[in-house]
Amino acid sequence: MEFAALAAWVLAALAGGYLLITWIAHGGLATKVTRFPRLVVVGHPLAAAGGLALWIGYLATGEPAYAWWAFAALIVVVLQGFLLFTRWLVGRGRHARGAEQAFPAAAVAVHGAVAVATVVLVFLTAMEVTAAT
Repeated sequence: MEFAALAAWVLAALAGGYLLITWIAHGGLATKVTRFPRLVVVGHPLAAAGGLALWIGYLATGEPAYAWWAFAALIVVVLQGFLLFTRWLVGRGRHARGAEQAFPAAAVAVHGAVAVATVVLVFLTAMEVTAAT
């Protein structure tokens, strides 16, 4: 299960990277017309990368604390991601403006679905490894 979580995490990172590149390519950094707070746009992938590093630490050592810290990092990532998702969702429509409106809905859906799978797999693994000790 821990390697399925790793695979899901990497897939979520790839889909998220695609969304970030799309946002930047459509002027996300250069324009003031965006619903996304720049701090969250930067913090979301950084927290996810930090959590992934903790998860890799867990895989390398088998230490349950790393699994739980990775899960805690994911909670931060989820909260930031939910903020980004709701702002993207609310901002859609006929008069929508902002670089985030260039996101393909399918890419957002894939990123979200794989992210949910990651959170569930990391949580279940952390529970399992804690129960085994």
